[in-house]
Amino acid sequence: MKKFMKVILIKNVPKLGQQWDVKDVALGYARNFLIPKGFAEEASPKALEELEARKATETKSAEANLLKMEELVGKLEGQIVEIKAKASEEGTLYAAISSTKVLAALKDKGFNIAKSQIELGHIKEIGDHEIIINLDHGLEARITLTVNPE
Repeated sequence: MKKFMKVILIKNVPKLGQQWDVKDVALGYARNFLIPKGFAEEASPKALEELEARKATETKSAEANLLKMEELVGKLEGQIVEIKAKASEEGTLYAAISSTKVLAALKDKGFNIAKSQIELGHIKEIGDHEIIINLDHGLEARITLTVNPE
């Protein structure tokens, strides 16, 4: 009698494996927990074939996304974004520059990025400031934010 079953993990399972891993697990564990709870499916020849096709599709998609992000980094890198803000005679801003303002300025230039991707320090002075835009795949682009008085 077989005591183990080969399964494909549908979700990450702590101390067992990551999504799409193929694992040998105890028969009872597979039948009583993993499969009924939707964590795994039996690794039949058809399911293994579908898994390989899914992995190939995901790899192509990830590669295409990486190329797209690299192209975006190339376009963003070195951009100069200008924002006007109210400031005192000494050049101190009355209100710090928010990532929302930077995002709006980038959208005006045709860049579609998320607010959470903007790494913005505490900007409270007139002048040039370097900002980092964090993109997928660990890529980042550096832009210059020029703050001018209104």
